[in-house]
Amino acid sequence: MSRLIFAFFAAVFILAAVPVYAEDQPAAEQSFADWLVELRAEARTKGISDKTLDAALTGLEPIPRVVELDRRQPEFTWTFRKYMDNLVNDKRIETGKLKLAENAKMLTEISEKYGVQPRFLIAFWGLETDFGRLAEGYFPTIAALATLAHDGRRSKFFRQQLFTALKIIDQGHISAERMKGSWAGAMGHFQFIPTTFDAYATDYDGDGKIDIWGNQGDAYASAANFLSKAGWKGDEIWGREVKLPKGFDFNLAVLKVRKTLPQWQALGVRRVDGSGLPIPSTGAEMTASIVAPAGAKGPAFLVYGNFRTIMVWNQSINYALAIGQLADRLVGLPAFSTLGPNSERGISHAEGIELQERLTALGFDTGGTDGVIGPNSREAVRKFQDAKGLEPDGYPSLELLESVRSGL
Repeated sequence: MSRLIFAFFAAVFILAAVPVYAEDQPAAEQSFADWLVELRAEARTKGISDKTLDAALTGLEPIPRVVELDRRQPEFTWTFRKYMDNLVNDKRIETGKLKLAENAKMLTEISEKYGVQPRFLIAFWGLETDFGRLAEGYFPTIAALATLAHDGRRSKFFRQQLFTALKIIDQGHISAERMKGSWAGAMGHFQFIPTTFDAYATDYDGDGKIDIWGNQGDAYASAANFLSKAGWKGDEIWGREVKLPKGFDFNLAVLKVRKTLPQWQALGVRRVDGSGLPIPSTGAEMTASIVAPAGAKGPAFLVYGNFRTIMVWNQSINYALAIGQLADRLVGLPAFSTLGPNSERGISHAEGIELQERLTALGFDTGGTDGVIGPNSREAVRKFQDAKGLEPDGYPSLELLESVRSGL
């Protein structure tokens, strides 16, 4: 995958959880210069020094390319197979193994402090910035955030990020000139947005500055701190691939359904090799969910608490599975037995909107028609499939779209 495409999808990952506020307008009416004067005045009331404001805001101009990327919608949706092939490929696995070995001492120290296994930190690092290759970023963060905050589409969110970025500069962690990141304001080795930096970034080497751009120790520790605070358990894996029994009820293959391992085993769920699930001898009531990212024709996974913690970082099930698979491959665990069908393409953004509109018209609420097939849309697909006697796997395939078009 090219540097530009990787960076774009990294920014999309970060924006998965960005809220859209009803009061935000499609475009700003106030000139950027006038808006900047008011912003500077408000920043002073928040304690930002004139020295920082002069360094960060003098001569600042909006970046048209940032607005273009914010408006841009992906032309297609990757299938699970394509997603995994692009993000967890042989090159990334081999590079990850080298990075894991090179940084073993530091990673072990951080793991012992925060309870996050080294292989997972390397996996996040690999997916976020290709092991730091993209850590320095393309866009000056203050200019990018100011562009988005002024633009109006999601001004409240980006205005908050902008003030926090100015605070980070004011605290002396990095200069305004060196603070760079993605077009959406994601920064450093692990692509923290400013408020995430403010809440979780850590000074690993004790030099008084937190440098997630150039200091790998600070970056690793910050990522580990985030995961630890989000609920990571260092003595648990993320999950495992499983084999579902014939006739399995795919209404159960959703994250909101949680069962103990004995309960899943009683329903016929087994390891990929057909053996029983690892039932704890202590009787611990560990719960798990089933996810099937490519529908009934693809693989199935039994996922635990750490999987949900990955989804605090990024709400995509595919992303969480990619993290789990990459982390496993770094320590010699096997690849998934299948990635699902390899002959189909994902539905396009326009087809996603059509699917949502048609499902809504048929009485199946998708929660909106933005072309993004998220949990609400998948639930609507599932209900449509149930109503039509189809396998209720919630998978938005081209075949499913044809069924919705025909109403059958």
